[in-house]
Amino acid sequence: MAGRTLYDKLWDSHLVKQNSDGSSLIYIDRHVIHEVTSPQAFEGLRLANRKPWRLDTNIATPDHNISTDKSERDAGVAGMTDEVSRIQVQTLDDNCDLYGIKEFKINEMGQGIVHVMGPELGATMPGMTVVCGDSHTATHGALACLAHGIGTSEVEHVLATQCLVAKKMKNMRVTVDGTVGAGVTPKDVVLAIIGKIGTAGGNEHAIEFAGSVFRDMSIEGRMTVCNMAIEAGARCGYINPDEVTYAYLAGRDHAPAAESWDAATTWWDG
Repeated sequence: MAGRTLYDKLWDSHLVKQNSDGSSLIYIDRHVIHEVTSPQAFEGLRLANRKPWRLDTNIATPDHNISTDKSERDAGVAGMTDEVSRIQVQTLDDNCDLYGIKEFKINEMGQGIVHVMGPELGATMPGMTVVCGDSHTATHGALACLAHGIGTSEVEHVLATQCLVAKKMKNMRVTVDGTVGAGVTPKDVVLAIIGKIGTAGGNEHAIEFAGSVFRDMSIEGRMTVCNMAIEAGARCGYINPDEVTYAYLAGRDHAPAAESWDAATTWWDG
């Protein structure tokens, strides 16, 4: 039997149904929701008289419409000067309150960029399938999970069923060994890769970033690389778990603890 990539293992372990036309149904472990792509999805649930199926797998936060102006931010939703932004954030608050979904609201600890707050909270972990209504959800792949963006209708589908209709991608491994020079950042590394394979080089692929250059990066650096897999045409990018991954996750709010932590790291190593 040929060796299996991390992507193969994650796909197989989350596969619910394989259809004859090549499409599949996969289970989703973590769904991250924000204010831009969720209002229509929640409205679709209401029109169909449905409710989210598993509340504990969903986390939400306002992100794209939050001002960096401190005085406006301190005033909360009511202080948002842009009407469309205010409506979208208020709608997210209302929907999460209605259905009981955990939301990190505008001035709560934990609120932040959707691709950053998940890892920082330990809500993104190795072995997970992670989706969000944003194309750069691939960022989470730095934590050794299968993560990619979805559309608004898919946000509704995941809310209602905790599953996603998908087609398995091809595998691509990008190995970079050696030591980067002074001043060379993770973004420089991934831009160099894109320069070689092109902005469509990763089309229909899940890209595994491997080699000493990526092993030597911090989780933040790995997040930058996986985020930009999208700019190479891939839907997702990921890096296999290692001690850097575990050191980053240890002690975070949603990460396993005590005996559960030992069991988790043993499973992740497999």
